[in-house]
Amino acid sequence: MKLLLVIAPENFRDEELEVPRSVFDRHGIAYDIASNKTGTCSGMLGATAEATLALDDVVPEEYVGIVIVGGIGAQDHLWGNARLQDLVRTFFESGCVVAAICLSPVVLARAGVLRGREATVFRSPASVQEMEKGGAVLVDIPVVADMDLITAAGPSVAEAFAEEIVDKLVC
Repeated sequence: MKLLLVIAPENFRDEELEVPRSVFDRHGIAYDIASNKTGTCSGMLGATAEATLALDDVVPEEYVGIVIVGGIGAQDHLWGNARLQDLVRTFFESGCVVAAICLSPVVLARAGVLRGREATVFRSPASVQEMEKGGAVLVDIPVVADMDLITAAGPSVAEAFAEEIVDKLVC
């Protein structure tokens, strides 16, 4: 069982990567980190992470789910990434877990998988507008699970977000 973790090449939210990674490690869940390109990616608070895969090189069949990390880098580098939107649709249509935290649920909205589904997002004027445009039913709670779609509002709920992902994987 392996997850695909997606981060922006710069300005991903550190704890939205680090906390889920520690939860996945504790549960024995393997993962790969992907970004727009391979190499060292930098977090908003100074953390770094190695993206061993470029999004263009991801083989969805090798994973049981996709987890998209937030931060301002998600808005700058991931919201408009057509390949990432394709991957989200592929995982969704395959019945895999699709999860996003902070500003990254907008990727799910733009991919068209949130139409009519409950979701949350880190609320900014742009993120709320994009979520509504994508047809999401926005709810104001920290972590939302609507079937295999999991969204979370920000770094303070990263652990609860990760535990919800684990719960969906072991069902």
